[in-house]
Amino acid sequence: REREREREKMWHCSVFSISSCFLFFVFLNSSTTNALSVDLINTTCKQCADKSTILSFDFCLTSLQAIPVSHATNIQGLAIITMELALKNATNTVSSIEKMLITGAFDPFTIGCLKDCFELYADAVSMLVNSVRAFLSEHFDAANLLVTMVVEAASACEEGFMEKEGEVSPLTKENYNLFELSDVALCIINLVSSHSPSLSS
Repeated sequence: REREREREKMWHCSVFSISSCFLFFVFLNSSTTNALSVDLINTTCKQCADKSTILSFDFCLTSLQAIPVSHATNIQGLAIITMELALKNATNTVSSIEKMLITGAFDPFTIGCLKDCFELYADAVSMLVNSVRAFLSEHFDAANLLVTMVVEAASACEEGFMEKEGEVSPLTKENYNLFELSDVALCIINLVSSHSPSLSS
Protein backbone atom coordinates (compact mmCIF):
# COMPACT_ATOMS: atom_id res chain seq x y z
CA ARG A 1 0.00 0.00 0.00
CA GLU A 2 2.67 2.45 1.10
CA ARG A 3 4.85 1.60 -1.89
CA GLU A 4 1.94 2.12 -4.29
CA ARG A 5 1.19 5.49 -2.73
CA GLU A 6 4.85 6.47 -3.02
CA ARG A 7 4.93 5.42 -6.68
CA GLU A 8 1.72 7.30 -7.40
CA LYS A 9 3.11 10.36 -5.66
CA MET A 10 6.35 10.16 -7.65
CA TRP A 11 4.39 9.68 -10.91
CA HIS A 12 2.35 12.82 -10.25
CA CYS A 13 5.54 14.74 -9.47
CA SER A 14 7.15 13.55 -12.71
CA VAL A 15 4.13 14.51 -14.81
CA PHE A 16 4.03 17.90 -13.10
CA SER A 17 7.73 18.43 -13.81
CA ILE A 18 7.39 17.47 -17.47
CA SER A 19 4.32 19.70 -17.88
CA SER A 20 6.13 22.58 -16.22
CA CYS A 21 9.13 22.15 -18.50
CA PHE A 22 6.88 21.97 -21.56
CA LEU A 23 4.98 25.12 -20.58
CA PHE A 24 8.25 26.91 -19.87
CA PHE A 25 9.58 25.87 -23.28
CA VAL A 26 6.42 27.08 -25.06
CA PHE A 27 6.53 30.37 -23.18
CA LEU A 28 10.24 30.79 -23.91
CA ASN A 29 9.79 29.89 -27.57
CA SER A 30 6.82 32.28 -27.88
CA SER A 31 8.78 35.07 -26.19
CA THR A 32 11.72 34.49 -28.53
CA THR A 33 9.42 34.57 -31.58
CA ASN A 34 7.82 37.78 -30.33
CA ALA A 35 11.19 39.44 -29.81
CA LEU A 36 12.48 38.35 -33.23
CA SER A 37 9.30 39.53 -34.98
CA VAL A 38 9.33 42.92 -33.27
CA ASP A 39 13.01 43.35 -34.11
CA LEU A 40 12.41 42.34 -37.75
CA ILE A 41 9.53 44.82 -38.08
CA ASN A 42 11.53 47.65 -36.51
CA THR A 43 14.59 46.97 -38.66
CA THR A 44 12.58 46.62 -41.86
CA CYS A 45 10.54 49.78 -41.30
CA LYS A 46 13.71 51.74 -40.51
CA GLN A 47 15.44 50.47 -43.64
CA CYS A 48 12.45 51.38 -45.79
CA ALA A 49 11.96 54.82 -44.21
CA ASP A 50 15.67 55.59 -44.66
CA LYS A 51 15.45 54.71 -48.36
CA SER A 52 12.40 56.91 -48.99
CA THR A 53 11.53 60.58 -48.54
CA ILE A 54 7.79 59.89 -48.46
CA LEU A 55 7.46 56.61 -46.55
CA SER A 56 6.44 57.10 -42.92
CA PHE A 57 8.36 55.01 -40.37
CA ASP A 58 5.52 55.41 -37.84
CA PHE A 59 2.90 54.29 -40.37
CA CYS A 60 5.00 51.26 -41.31
CA LEU A 61 5.56 50.33 -37.68
CA THR A 62 1.92 50.77 -36.65
CA SER A 63 0.62 48.78 -39.63
CA LEU A 64 2.99 45.84 -39.25
CA GLN A 65 2.77 45.68 -35.47
CA ALA A 66 -0.99 45.10 -35.80
CA ILE A 67 -0.44 41.66 -37.34
CA PRO A 68 0.03 38.46 -35.29
CA VAL A 69 3.73 38.07 -34.49
CA SER A 70 3.67 34.44 -35.61
CA HIS A 71 3.02 35.68 -39.16
CA ALA A 72 6.08 37.93 -39.20
CA THR A 73 8.95 35.53 -38.64
CA ASN A 74 10.91 36.47 -41.78
CA ILE A 75 11.12 39.26 -44.33
CA GLN A 76 9.35 37.20 -47.02
CA GLY A 77 6.39 36.88 -44.66
CA LEU A 78 6.40 40.62 -44.07
CA ALA A 79 6.22 41.25 -47.81
CA ILE A 80 3.19 38.98 -48.19
CA ILE A 81 1.48 40.48 -45.15
CA THR A 82 2.02 44.04 -46.36
CA MET A 83 0.54 43.23 -49.76
CA GLU A 84 -2.41 41.55 -48.02
CA LEU A 85 -2.94 44.64 -45.85
CA ALA A 86 -2.95 46.77 -49.01
CA LEU A 87 -5.39 44.32 -50.60
CA LYS A 88 -7.70 44.57 -47.59
CA ASN A 89 -7.57 48.36 -47.79
CA ALA A 90 -8.36 48.37 -51.51
CA THR A 91 -11.21 45.86 -51.13
CA ASN A 92 -12.79 47.85 -48.30
CA THR A 93 -12.44 51.06 -50.29
CA VAL A 94 -14.26 49.54 -53.27
CA SER A 95 -17.19 48.81 -50.92
CA SER A 96 -17.02 52.32 -49.43
CA ILE A 97 -17.12 53.94 -52.87
CA GLU A 98 -20.11 51.81 -53.85
CA LYS A 99 -21.97 53.05 -50.76
CA MET A 100 -21.02 56.68 -51.50
CA LEU A 101 -22.34 56.40 -55.04
CA ILE A 102 -25.61 54.86 -53.84
CA THR A 103 -26.32 57.77 -51.47
CA GLY A 104 -26.35 60.30 -54.30
CA ALA A 105 -25.16 62.92 -51.82
CA PHE A 106 -22.42 64.30 -54.07
CA ASP A 107 -22.33 66.75 -56.97
CA PRO A 108 -21.73 65.53 -60.54
CA PHE A 109 -17.99 66.30 -60.43
CA THR A 110 -17.44 64.31 -57.24
CA ILE A 111 -19.56 61.44 -58.55
CA GLY A 112 -17.39 61.36 -61.67
CA CYS A 113 -14.25 61.25 -59.52
CA LEU A 114 -15.70 58.50 -57.34
CA LYS A 115 -16.51 56.42 -60.41
CA ASP A 116 -12.94 56.86 -61.63
CA CYS A 117 -11.64 55.85 -58.20
CA PHE A 118 -13.91 52.83 -58.18
CA GLU A 119 -12.28 51.60 -61.39
CA LEU A 120 -8.80 52.39 -60.07
CA TYR A 121 -9.41 50.52 -56.82
CA ALA A 122 -11.07 47.56 -58.55
CA ASP A 123 -7.95 47.28 -60.72
CA ALA A 124 -5.77 47.66 -57.62
CA VAL A 125 -7.48 44.68 -56.00
CA SER A 126 -6.71 42.53 -59.04
CA MET A 127 -3.13 43.79 -59.23
CA LEU A 128 -2.47 43.08 -55.56
CA VAL A 129 -3.81 39.54 -55.85
CA ASN A 130 -1.50 38.99 -58.82
CA SER A 131 1.43 40.63 -57.04
CA VAL A 132 1.16 38.11 -54.19
CA ARG A 133 1.12 35.27 -56.71
CA ALA A 134 4.12 36.71 -58.54
CA PHE A 135 6.03 37.14 -55.28
CA LEU A 136 5.31 33.59 -54.16
CA SER A 137 6.62 32.38 -57.53
CA GLU A 138 9.75 34.51 -56.98
CA HIS A 139 8.88 36.72 -59.95
CA PHE A 140 9.97 39.77 -58.00
CA ASP A 141 10.16 42.15 -60.98
CA ALA A 142 6.54 41.37 -61.85
CA ALA A 143 5.46 41.85 -58.23
CA ASN A 144 7.33 45.15 -58.12
CA LEU A 145 5.66 46.39 -61.29
CA LEU A 146 2.17 45.44 -60.10
CA VAL A 147 2.57 47.11 -56.70
CA THR A 148 4.03 50.22 -58.38
CA MET A 149 0.83 50.44 -60.44
CA VAL A 150 -1.19 50.26 -57.21
CA VAL A 151 0.80 53.21 -55.81
CA GLU A 152 0.00 55.13 -58.99
CA ALA A 153 -3.69 54.21 -58.70
CA ALA A 154 -3.92 55.68 -55.19
CA SER A 155 -2.23 58.87 -56.38
CA ALA A 156 -4.45 59.12 -59.46
CA CYS A 157 -7.60 58.79 -57.36
CA GLU A 158 -6.56 61.61 -55.03
CA GLU A 159 -5.34 63.86 -57.83
CA GLY A 160 -8.65 63.51 -59.65
CA PHE A 161 -10.42 65.52 -56.96
CA MET A 162 -7.75 68.24 -57.15
CA GLU A 163 -8.72 69.09 -60.72
CA LYS A 164 -11.51 71.24 -59.34
CA GLU A 165 -10.42 74.11 -57.09
CA GLY A 166 -11.73 73.80 -53.54
CA GLU A 167 -12.86 70.20 -54.00
CA VAL A 168 -12.21 67.97 -50.98
CA SER A 169 -11.57 64.30 -51.59
CA PRO A 170 -13.73 61.97 -49.47
CA LEU A 171 -11.08 59.28 -49.98
CA THR A 172 -7.94 61.05 -48.74
CA LYS A 173 -7.40 58.65 -45.84
CA GLU A 174 -7.97 55.55 -47.98
CA ASN A 175 -5.66 56.85 -50.70
CA TYR A 176 -2.94 57.68 -48.19
CA ASN A 177 -3.18 54.26 -46.54
CA LEU A 178 -3.05 52.39 -49.84
CA PHE A 179 -0.17 54.54 -51.06
CA GLU A 180 1.87 53.97 -47.89
CA LEU A 181 1.13 50.24 -47.59
CA SER A 182 2.03 49.71 -51.23
CA ASP A 183 5.21 51.74 -50.80
CA VAL A 184 6.21 49.60 -47.82
CA ALA A 185 5.43 46.46 -49.83
CA LEU A 186 7.59 47.74 -52.70
CA CYS A 187 10.50 48.35 -50.37
CA ILE A 188 10.27 44.89 -48.80
CA ILE A 189 9.93 43.19 -52.19
CA ASN A 190 13.13 44.94 -53.26
CA LEU A 191 14.89 43.91 -50.05
CA VAL A 192 13.91 40.28 -50.64
CA SER A 193 14.86 40.46 -54.31
CA SER A 194 18.30 41.90 -53.57
CA HIS A 195 19.08 39.03 -51.17
CA SER A 196 17.52 36.23 -53.20
CA PRO A 197 19.82 33.73 -54.95
CA SER A 198 17.05 33.06 -57.48
CA LEU A 199 16.71 35.08 -60.64
CA SER A 200 13.53 37.16 -60.68
CA SER A 201 11.58 37.57 -63.88
